[in-house]
Amino acid sequence: MKTNTASSTQLALDEKGLNAARKSLNDGAITPAYGPHRNAIVKLLNDALATELVCVLRYKRHHFMASGVSSAKIAEEFLVHANEESGHADRIARRIVQLGGEPDFSPDTLLQRSHADYDESNDLQTMVRVNLIAERIAVEAYRQMIALTGDKDPTTRRMLEDILADEEEHADELKDWLEK
Repeated sequence: MKTNTASSTQLALDEKGLNAARKSLNDGAITPAYGPHRNAIVKLLNDALATELVCVLRYKRHHFMASGVSSAKIAEEFLVHANEESGHADRIARRIVQLGGEPDFSPDTLLQRSHADYDESNDLQTMVRVNLIAERIAVEAYRQMIALTGDKDPTTRRMLEDILADEEEHADELKDWLEK
């Protein structure tokens, strides 16, 4: 019986990569396979971190400033979103550290690094609209980051996919509030 050696070698592990993983133990989970992409991924994640932090601040402000007949339920939703965005920020910061980077929480550069804007509007419908725009920007930014990380960092990609699903849900909820 003849075996196809070409197909069996296609599924073989890279021994050089496995041997390289035995070295530089201080790097934790970061093996040489991360290569030159690690720093670029950390930069992408720090920009996403800034975006999430700006979103937390915007949602918190809107939560406290919402007023009007239908404001109570919307204000409550703003708080829920703020807390979820804070959770995203925590996950991103944790991943940055896992990749050997430092999460950038500097308030001096938050708005410059954020994909979304901060907003100080007082009109409830404007608040909903501004948050919907920010969520749509987040959806697009995460979609692009997922494409950029691809197979270069599957762990980060999966985290970004989870966050993207939350952002899509936020956008749908806000769209519903906008229509009321």
